[in-house]
Amino acid sequence: MGLNSNRVEDFFTHSANTTVTSLKVSTEIPMPPPEEAVEVHNVCLPPKKTTFQKLKHRLSDIFFPDDPLHGFKNQTWCKKLVLGLQSLFPICQWGLHYNLKLFRSDIISGLTIASLAIPQGISYAKLANLPPIVGLYSSFVPPLIYSVLGSSRHLAVGPVSIASLVMGTMLSGSVSSTDDPILYLQLAFTATFFAGVFQASLGLLRLGFLIDFLSNATLVGFMAGAAVIVALQQLKGLLGIVHFTGKMQFVPVMTSVFDHKDEWSWQTIVMGFGFLLFLLTTRQISIKKPKLFWVSAAAPLTSVILSTILVFCIKSKAHGISYIGHLPKGLNPPSLNMLYFNGQYLALTIKTGLITGILSLTEGIAVGRTFASLQNYQVDGNKEMMAIGLMNMAGSCTSCYVTTGSFSRSAVNYNAGAQTAVSNIVLAAAVLVTLLFLMPLFYYTPNVILAAIIITAVIGLIDYRAAYKLWKVDKLDFLACICSFFGVLFISVPLGLAIAVGVSIFKILLHVTRPNTVVLGNIPRTQIYQSLNRYKEASRVPSFLILAIESPIYFANSTYLHERMLRWVREEEERINESHESTLKCIIIDMTAVSAIDTSGIDMLCELRKILEKRSLQLVLVNPVGSVMEKMHKSKILESFGMSSMYLTVAEAVGDIAASWKPQP
Repeated sequence: MGLNSNRVEDFFTHSANTTVTSLKVSTEIPMPPPEEAVEVHNVCLPPKKTTFQKLKHRLSDIFFPDDPLHGFKNQTWCKKLVLGLQSLFPICQWGLHYNLKLFRSDIISGLTIASLAIPQGISYAKLANLPPIVGLYSSFVPPLIYSVLGSSRHLAVGPVSIASLVMGTMLSGSVSSTDDPILYLQLAFTATFFAGVFQASLGLLRLGFLIDFLSNATLVGFMAGAAVIVALQQLKGLLGIVHFTGKMQFVPVMTSVFDHKDEWSWQTIVMGFGFLLFLLTTRQISIKKPKLFWVSAAAPLTSVILSTILVFCIKSKAHGISYIGHLPKGLNPPSLNMLYFNGQYLALTIKTGLITGILSLTEGIAVGRTFASLQNYQVDGNKEMMAIGLMNMAGSCTSCYVTTGSFSRSAVNYNAGAQTAVSNIVLAAAVLVTLLFLMPLFYYTPNVILAAIIITAVIGLIDYRAAYKLWKVDKLDFLACICSFFGVLFISVPLGLAIAVGVSIFKILLHVTRPNTVVLGNIPRTQIYQSLNRYKEASRVPSFLILAIESPIYFANSTYLHERMLRWVREEEERINESHESTLKCIIIDMTAVSAIDTSGIDMLCELRKILEKRSLQLVLVNPVGSVMEKMHKSKILESFGMSSMYLTVAEAVGDIAASWKPQP
């Protein structure tokens, strides 16, 4: 015990001495106590690699960050074959463990989403200016294909409002769906095919990072703007207007509404707003009480049934209420012969397919990942791209248009207790029964109820809370959101999206070309150096200017950084002259956050060193990362700098350089 007590006393005595020394030097130059030698660590070069090894490692990081072949290592050829099949067809993985209990949950959830998907499919097809039956076709084949290829357990596949709106807007600008319906159908199926090719290609080539340019801020604004336009377009159905504008901008739509007041039908208005109120009420009930999700899920089909019965009963008196009319019975007819691969509209179909493909892919993957995170499993983004892409390619050959995972249907699917993708098979089976036997029942379904269903569905896309959060957190993100919203609302859907993406890219370029630089100071009684603006207790080190660059150094920002460094030096010298402090002798650049550098960046550092040398100022670099150090070594810049101008930490640099300034005894 006596020995331990002596050690404890020695420890506290040493700690007290060290504390006193640290307090003393923190008012001058932070450096180790005089009795201790400054230990300086060398800045090492990374292990030597061949160009091929570097390229292989870099490409692996870019295209295979998740290491998809990890599970194949050290496996027999038979096992690798099984793993390969499971990777290509996820149904082979979970299907082995499927049982009656899971099927019971899936059949309930599948029938629940079918009650929502059938009326929505008909409604969204109208939104894309397609025959209503195409919406049902698109709710049959794509879910079957996704159930085999998709990796999400809860994604409910079918037509969605935004892709339907964009397709309808872009194609209607060149071809009329009423004057030339066959050509319009051809263009819609072809655009769907190109959307699928684009989506599958992104997954196959593992280029999913390209869709990241559609930032969350962009999508929030775009979805809200598109939702407003979609809702306003439904005023045609809610008011019973016959002659309505085909344009998708706020001003023309509202002008058309009030220019055709003589076409307003009071019967349509009463029925439309009555069922709209019913749908919105059920939606609010499900939001406030999630256990009652089935209330809002069943509301659209209930509305269709009730409104159809009502119109059938009063059809002789209610001439102002328009209805769907005849819908053909039977399975999806093949449409491979309708794909349009030449002629004047080929560019239009490619452009439409590209934009609708990006939007539907972004929505589908985002929805899938959202519900996967709730159940603690992973959704492979590249597999999802291939699944959605192949689904749309096959759909284009079977009279379907662009489909993806819908948030509203997926939420119902999740809340209904779906366990696997079998819920999509049950959905397809329910649609199959409808196509074969129940189509005549939709003859008297009023168009006004389809408008009410669409409005109820798109209201959920207006996320004002997310917009407010963007305003609080990042003003540039909020600007992208607002540009997207007003661009869609007042210009056009494609141009609004382009403007928003442009703002997002501008934000990226702004961060790249104008990186952040900060002045560091020492936190008293520590060897830690942090931003003077951020940490008020941090203090400047006399005769030193310590700067940190918080980005890679490229050709795009090297000139800016050169000018900014010299400005920091000038401002520091002016501050020293005004406060009569110690003369500036050394500039330390902390390169910890400089993850990469190119030849322009290296030339900038050389030029900066020469300018500072002429002003009798020493330039020191701290903690360059491996790739940066390697390029500096190959460019011979280390020879001009010398290893004495390279340090592992700011504390070592300050301590060693300050010690070298002291006169030798």
